[in-house]
Amino acid sequence: MAAILTLPAPAKLNLFLHITGQRADGYHCLQTVFALLDHGDTLHFERAESLSLECDDPEVPCDSSNLILRAAQVLQHHTQTRNGARIRLQKRLPMGGGVGGGSSDAATALLGLNQLWNLGLSLDTLAELGLHLGADVPVFVRGRSAWAEGVGEQITPVSLPDAHFLVIHPGIHVSTARIFGDRELTRDTPISKLPASLEAVLTRDFHNDCEAVAQRHFPEIGKALDWLRQHTGNARMTGTGACCFARLTGSQQGQQLLQQLPQHWTGFVARSGNTSPLHQTLGETLAKFRETKNSGESAQTHK
Repeated sequence: MAAILTLPAPAKLNLFLHITGQRADGYHCLQTVFALLDHGDTLHFERAESLSLECDDPEVPCDSSNLILRAAQVLQHHTQTRNGARIRLQKRLPMGGGVGGGSSDAATALLGLNQLWNLGLSLDTLAELGLHLGADVPVFVRGRSAWAEGVGEQITPVSLPDAHFLVIHPGIHVSTARIFGDRELTRDTPISKLPASLEAVLTRDFHNDCEAVAQRHFPEIGKALDWLRQHTGNARMTGTGACCFARLTGSQQGQQLLQQLPQHWTGFVARSGNTSPLHQTLGETLAKFRETKNSGESAQTHK
């Protein structure tokens, strides 16, 4: 029986998002704090003759436009390996939600295939490869809550207190390109210093520059923010949307609010932590994976 490596691809929240400028190449300079959550997608890896991807959500493309396959191809090209893999994706995070689903999937693919194929690449190398796939991929590769600058690639690990969040998706898909391409988007927010605490980044001194533009294009985002403020006293959009979040007093409050969500909205309650569930799972899973792999090879030897 072939060994299967199963790894999580966690969601992220941008606790704030300031756009401080725009480079000549069109990329935006930003500042943000990434909080990694204990909720997300799951990827299953199995050695195979060629590369293939399947998903339990029929709306997810499984061709070369998917970042998972692109990550695998980047690894193949960089290492010249001829290894293949059958990859199965259990999709839980909304597409176009601003919670990093595609980027997190790509990072999990990089780390997972690095192990499956015994490539031995360092986190620095994997993060560098990940940057070619998307600005958010390196933070998922490194697996720490982080302060990020530049286009998102300048990452400084930070320690945040564990917190529970309610994340809601108001049933719409937001195009990142549409938000960043809007002429009215604020692009000159003054550069901030690294905040001292989680409480600081959730105050009015910090905000999400994309919120106003996103609400104008997608009024449902404004409704979601208003609903969260009414029920929790705080609300913010993550990334370029569409997901919005609120900090909770605990998971029980979030579970109660989930029962009250308006029709057509979905949501989840998650806890943030300083170390990614991917990195937490990796060590334990790899030990079991190697044990399964070795027992399988032993069985083949004794046939």
